[in-house]
Amino acid sequence: MFKLVPAYIFLIVFFPGTNWVTGQSVKTVVTSPNAQTAGTDHTDEMPVLFTDNFEGGSSKWEIIDDQSWKLEDHGAGKSLSIIQRKSEYEPKVRSPRHIALIKDIEAADFVIKFKVKSTKDTGNHRDCCVFFGYQNPTNYYYVHLGAKPDPHSGQIMIVKDAPRLALTKNEKKTPWDDSWHNVKLVRDSQKGTIEIYFDDMKNPHMSVKDTTFGKGRIGLGSFDDMNAFDEVEVRGK
Repeated sequence: MFKLVPAYIFLIVFFPGTNWVTGQSVKTVVTSPNAQTAGTDHTDEMPVLFTDNFEGGSSKWEIIDDQSWKLEDHGAGKSLSIIQRKSEYEPKVRSPRHIALIKDIEAADFVIKFKVKSTKDTGNHRDCCVFFGYQNPTNYYYVHLGAKPDPHSGQIMIVKDAPRLALTKNEKKTPWDDSWHNVKLVRDSQKGTIEIYFDDMKNPHMSVKDTTFGKGRIGLGSFDDMNAFDEVEVRGK
C-alpha cells in the first residue's frame, strides 16, 4: 500500500534547490575540502618566461663576477655553482657579492622556482639569495635565506641607494644541510606582496608587502656563501 505524503515533503525532496519559505531559488555549490579557492594562487597559470637546467651551459645568465661561479655536477646533472666565498665584485653599498641575473627577462608579477644546495657548511652564515625587481646595482629587492636570522640575515631585503635594509623581522631559521632544497618566490606587484617558500610550498617561510620597485630583473646568488642552483623556472608577466 502507498502512504499519502504531505505536499511540502514532496516538494522539498524533489525540488531541493528552492527555498519554500520565501519562494526564492537557491543555488548550492559543494566544494571539496581540498579544493583551492579560485584566484588564490594564479601563479601556475602564468606563462612560462624562462627555464634552465644548465645542461646546455650558463649562457642564459649574466654573472656579475664569473670568476666565482662555475658549472659543476652535484649528482643531478649540471648546476650553476658559486665555488668560492670571496668575490672580486665590490658593490657601492653593503649588499650581496654573488649575483647571477637572468638575461633578457624582466617581470613585475611572477613566481620563480628552483632547487638549491648549500655546498659549504658555514654554520649560522649559510645562505642563498633570490634577486628581483632589479633596476641597477644599487636598487633592487632580495630574499636572504640565512641559517640564523638577525636584522641582516634571514630577511626579505631592499637595496635603495643605501646599504641593504630588512623589510621583515623574521625569526625562523632556514634549515640548511647538505641536501638539495626547493625554493619558490611569489611576487604580486599590484598587491605589493612578496612570499618566499623553503621546501614547504604551501606555507610561506617569510612574507611582506612593499611597492617600492615594480618590474625588474630576476636572479640567484648569495651574500658571500657557496651554493649550487638547478632546475630554474620562471612564470610571470
